[in-house]
Amino acid sequence: MTLVLPPADERTVDGRRTRCRISGDGPPVVLLHGIGRTLDDFTALHTALARDHLVLAVDLPGHGGSAPLDGPHTLPALAAAVARFLDAAGVTGPAHLVGNSLGGAVAMRLAADAPRRVASLALLNSAGFGREVTVALRLLAVRPLARLLLRPHPRIARRTERAIFYDPAYVTDERIATALAAAGQPHAARVMLELVRDLGTWRGVRPQWRADLLDAVAALDLPTLLVWGERDLVLPAAHLAYARTRLPNARSHLFRDTGHMPQIERTAEVEALLRKLWA
Repeated sequence: MTLVLPPADERTVDGRRTRCRISGDGPPVVLLHGIGRTLDDFTALHTALARDHLVLAVDLPGHGGSAPLDGPHTLPALAAAVARFLDAAGVTGPAHLVGNSLGGAVAMRLAADAPRRVASLALLNSAGFGREVTVALRLLAVRPLARLLLRPHPRIARRTERAIFYDPAYVTDERIATALAAAGQPHAARVMLELVRDLGTWRGVRPQWRADLLDAVAALDLPTLLVWGERDLVLPAAHLAYARTRLPNARSHLFRDTGHMPQIERTAEVEALLRKLWA
């Protein structure tokens, strides 16, 4: 198994290497992945949307092939880094933001901090709507366990991938190799721990940042899509019900027999929902 990240583009943002994939032409769409993940979680959706959109996927700072930030990795810091990446890519007007898991929270934070940059929000199994989160992430807040759990190991990577998907057919050698390559970066464990401890504790996701963020996003009244997989083992589908109460004007969809990444297990259906939102 070759432990290298799949080929992608590279930009320099604030003097730091940023791994990205930019293709297509048309209204800009930004794809934001989850914690400890990479832009490769959006490969199929990226290809589909790039037929008539300018699609920009990026490894968040300290993830995949992107260099870490100089300061702490927090939600506001990640959102600001995405804004600077868009500047470097020449995208200064409103863009459609599509975020999965942590990427959804980053998208919401960017919308709250710089609303002029955002045309719409699509939140796929997004962080920010509940305290409950997989025990694996909660255990990372326990210092004696964190380093052990974050060691790049094929068995751990396979178990993690298996928890993400409802259909085990999506747990491929290629995805495991990408996960191991990302986890093997010298800064990966530090960045992961900074984010986990900033956003949660061993009890779950902290409530204050969620409440403040959702208040700010609700006040924007942006076109918003909420999507969840019914069989999500990372952020349970019960979060969708709460998301509907906090963002009552948002469109929403629950996929049956789908895990944490509907953009992979339900690519065509997610594409259709996005196009309907943007129409």
